[in-house]
Amino acid sequence: MPTFFDKVSKKVEKLVFSFEMSNFCNKTEVFMYWTLELASKLEDAPWPATKEELIDFAIRSGAPMELIDNLREIEDDEEVFESIEDLWPDYPTKDDFFFNEDEY
Repeated sequence: MPTFFDKVSKKVEKLVFSFEMSNFCNKTEVFMYWTLELASKLEDAPWPATKEELIDFAIRSGAPMELIDNLREIEDDEEVFESIEDLWPDYPTKDDFFFNEDEY
């Protein structure tokens, strides 16, 4: 005869399975996002570079998976990117910071 815990265990298994199935069926599209930290990991990349070269560089340099996922989501495989600004036009340059290097 099943005990109380056996019954609860079966219900939990069914609940977990139905939750996993609903998550599987309701997949949402993931959008590419850039942060200053992620984009800065590409500063030393071998520019100009293609999508595959950037992915290879990111993997070899130990970049976060979010960066690699962003690079994989780039649609144009054949385009050659000249700099990080081609991927993220709002990437801040040294001119964007009000820091006078001559003072230090």
